[in-house]
Amino acid sequence: MMNIEVPNYYEGVSLRLVRVLDTSGLGEKSRWKRIEMLIQDEELKKYILPFYKVTFHNVGSQAEATTTWGLGSDTDRIFCYDRLTVLQDLHYWEVCPNSYLMITDGTTPPGYIKLQRVYDDVPILVCNLQDDFLMLDTNGRSVLYNESSTFKQNTADEHHGPANRIHGFFGPEDRVVAIISLSWPYPASEWITRPRQHNWPSQETVSIIQQSWILLVPVGQQLSPERHLEWRISFTYGEKILVWQFNSTQYKCYVLLKMIKKYFITSKVGDNVLTSYHCKTCMFYMIESTSANQWQPQNLLTCIELCLRKLYKWAEERNCPNYFIPAENMFLGKVDGPIQTNLLKVLRDLLRQNGNYLTRIPYEEIGWKLTRVCQSPLAHIDFDNQDYDKLMALIVTVLLSIVWQIWFTLLHAGEIDIWVLELTSSSHVRHEVDTILTTFCCSSLGSYLASKYLEEEVTDQEGLNLAREFLLLGSSSDVASGKLKLAAFHLMQNNAIFAENILQNIEQNYTFLVCNVQTEETKNQILLRIVNENLSTTELVRNYSAYPVPYLPSEIHCTPRGLIPEMFRLTGSYQVL
Repeated sequence: MMNIEVPNYYEGVSLRLVRVLDTSGLGEKSRWKRIEMLIQDEELKKYILPFYKVTFHNVGSQAEATTTWGLGSDTDRIFCYDRLTVLQDLHYWEVCPNSYLMITDGTTPPGYIKLQRVYDDVPILVCNLQDDFLMLDTNGRSVLYNESSTFKQNTADEHHGPANRIHGFFGPEDRVVAIISLSWPYPASEWITRPRQHNWPSQETVSIIQQSWILLVPVGQQLSPERHLEWRISFTYGEKILVWQFNSTQYKCYVLLKMIKKYFITSKVGDNVLTSYHCKTCMFYMIESTSANQWQPQNLLTCIELCLRKLYKWAEERNCPNYFIPAENMFLGKVDGPIQTNLLKVLRDLLRQNGNYLTRIPYEEIGWKLTRVCQSPLAHIDFDNQDYDKLMALIVTVLLSIVWQIWFTLLHAGEIDIWVLELTSSSHVRHEVDTILTTFCCSSLGSYLASKYLEEEVTDQEGLNLAREFLLLGSSSDVASGKLKLAAFHLMQNNAIFAENILQNIEQNYTFLVCNVQTEETKNQILLRIVNENLSTTELVRNYSAYPVPYLPSEIHCTPRGLIPEMFRLTGSYQVL
C-alpha cells in the first residue's frame, strides 16, 4: 500500500508537521491526559447513575482525544438502557422479564437488526402482539419500536439522527439512549476470524473487543421501509479501544484527516456526506493492511495521502465498508449523482497538491505554523504554549463541570442517607480517599453528620468524631470549600482558634488562579504554571480550583448562624454561598 511515488521533500515536511502538532495540543502527553480525564469522568458518574438504572459512557472524538479546541467537536455520551436482556440465540434464554432476540434475515439491511420480544416465562418468540413498545413487522413478528419515547427523548433541544442534542451550560452535548448487548453479533463473525498479515489489531485485542459489550442504537437504515423497527449495531467500545492503540503517527494522521475533511470537504459537499466516522473507518483499514514500520513520523504526510486515496477509491465505488461488518455500505444513499461528482473533485484536487493544502489548515493555526517552520531550520523553530494552554483550560472546565454536575444530581436525588450508610460501612473509602468525588463528598457528608449530632440534646461525641473525620478527609478536595466546612464545624463547637487557623491557611493558599482570572494575560500565566508543574488530575483540582460551597437544609446545625437565612431564600432548594 505504500508503493506510491513520494516526493523527496515529504520526509522533511512530515517531521516539521509532527513538531507543529506536538506544540498544538496533539502530543502524546496531552493525548493521554485527556483520555485519563474522560475515564475519570465515567468512573465518577458510576457513583451517581445507578440511582437511575442506566450506565453511561463517553464516546466519539472527546473520548478518543482526537479533536482540538478549533475543531469544536461536541461531547458525545451514550446512556445504556439496562432494563432489557438481548439474546443472540434462544438456547441461552433464562427466565427474566423483558427479553428480546436479535433478528438478522433478509428483511434487515447489513449492520442492522430487529429485536423480537420473548415471553418472560418460556423461550418462545412473541407474534401478533402490538403495544406502545412493540409493532408488527412484515412477517408478523412483535419487534421493538425504535421511536418510542424511551429512546427518543422529547426534551432534547434538537435531534441529530439517534442523538438528542442538549445545549447545556458547557456547550453542545449529543446524548444517545441505546440498548447494551453482551453477545457478539453473528453478522460481525468475519471480523473475529479475518486474517491479519500485519497483526493489527493483535489477537489479544480482538479477544478483548469480542468479549466486551456492543450497543444497539435506535436508528434504522435510511432507505429501508422498516427503518422504524431496525436497530443499528454499534461497536463504539471496540472502536475506542482501537483508537487508543494508535501510535503517535497514526493518531496525528487521524486528527489531520478530520481537519482536512471539515475544512476542505464538508464546505463543498455537505455535512453528512463524508463524516469523521468514515475517516475513522479508513484509518482502521489502512493500519490493518500496512506494516507498523510505515507509520513513523517521517512518513506522516505519505500516510495522509494514502488515506485520501483510499477515500477516493471508496467514493468512486460508492461503497465505504463498515470495518466490523464489511457488507454494510456506509455510503449508501449518500454518495450519488452530483454529490459523488463533487466529492471526487475535491479529493482529486487535494491529491494533486502534494501536501500543500496542509499550510491552509486554520485549526490551532497549524497551517501558519507549518509554513513558518518549513521556512526555517527545524532545530531553531519553537512555538509558545498558547494552544496547549487552551487545552488545559478545557480540562479545568471539564473538571469543574464533572463535579458540579454530580453534586447537582446528588442534591436533587434525596439520597444523602444512602451515601452516609455506604461510605461509613465501606472499606474502599480509605483506599480511594484521594479521588475527586470521594474527597469532595466527604466534606458535605461530615457536615451532614455533624448537624445531625449537634441537633441532639445529649452530645454524641463518637458521632461528632466520625463527622470530624469525614471533614478532615474532605478538606483536601480543593483550595477552599472543604476547609471552609471544616472551619464552620469548629465554630459551631466554639473552637474559634482551630477555625481561625484553618481560615488563615485558606487565605495563604488562595492563589491568584482562584481570585484573579479576569485578564487573558493572567490566565495564560496560570495555565503555563499548570503545564510546567505537570500536575495530576487530583493535584490540578486540589491546588488550582475553588468550588462553590453548597449547604443542604439538613446541614443547618453545622452552619454559621449568620448564613442560615441565606439557605432558605430559595424555597425547597439549597443555596450556594
